[in-house]
Amino acid sequence: MSKDIVLITGSCGQIGTELAVKLRESLGVDNVIASDIREPNEILKASGPFESIDILDKASLHDVVAKYGVNQIYHLASLLSATGEKNPKLAWEVNMGGLLNILDLAKEQKLNKVFWPSSIAVFGPNTPKVNTPQEVITEPSTVYGISKLAGERWCDYYFQKYGLDVRSIRYPGLISYKTLPGGGTTDYAVDIYFKAIKDKKYECFLKEDTRMPMMYMDDAIRGTIDLMDAPSEKISIRSSYNFTAMSFTPEEVYAAIKAEIPEFRISYKPDFRQAIADSWPQSIDDSVARADWNWQHEFDLAKMTKDMLSNIPQSILI
Repeated sequence: MSKDIVLITGSCGQIGTELAVKLRESLGVDNVIASDIREPNEILKASGPFESIDILDKASLHDVVAKYGVNQIYHLASLLSATGEKNPKLAWEVNMGGLLNILDLAKEQKLNKVFWPSSIAVFGPNTPKVNTPQEVITEPSTVYGISKLAGERWCDYYFQKYGLDVRSIRYPGLISYKTLPGGGTTDYAVDIYFKAIKDKKYECFLKEDTRMPMMYMDDAIRGTIDLMDAPSEKISIRSSYNFTAMSFTPEEVYAAIKAEIPEFRISYKPDFRQAIADSWPQSIDDSVARADWNWQHEFDLAKMTKDMLSNIPQSILI
């Protein structure tokens, strides 16, 4: 059996950096190629090979795959929800054009597997808000969500039409101390911890009672790798799996932080991201993922808060 040689696109982002480090621990430093259009951060520079790639340049993608003998791709490069609303056409071009380049390349080169992340942004204002089921009306209201919904259909199409082993999960809001927020509507739940440490105060761009699905990055990375490691016959969803750990509001995460930092204060000034958040679910039913490939989360709000606050000072000093 050939060894796994992985290419990660968008590796400078919130997920990509930590995923690259984790995969390098298990697969070997030289077998995980990080890539991005941006300059690599110090973590990526120090931990293994890096290639500068524009995902809209299919020739460059092909060259890197051939150079390293890549047989798996984790395609993470995209423009996120809030950033995408500022430039919808660019978001569509990057998110959709990049995915189709990856799918075509994987088909042509007969790669073993492709991972592509979808998002809770595929859901819309008419989607049931509580325990949103796997199969449900979507109708996204942002260009990010529209591109993710279209991407889900393309992934399923390439599996059904060409037998390409594509796997995907709908990420909720992701929280990590290792990378700064990247332009997503759920990113308040990252920024609030940094501000609690730095300033002891935070102005939130969402209302205090805005409940959304969330997940600590440790769980997200482990779940992603578990999905990719699962036997093909266990994968019943080829569009994208619902995937979650917890749901909370800004006021609840504020209370969790205040229990650790009593002097912390919060204020609220909702902006355009409030309408985006209001169109998304409050909680997710991910029972299909739990049944198919035994997904289990480990972090709740209290455990995550303690871990974030104990690690952020180190990340600030890096």
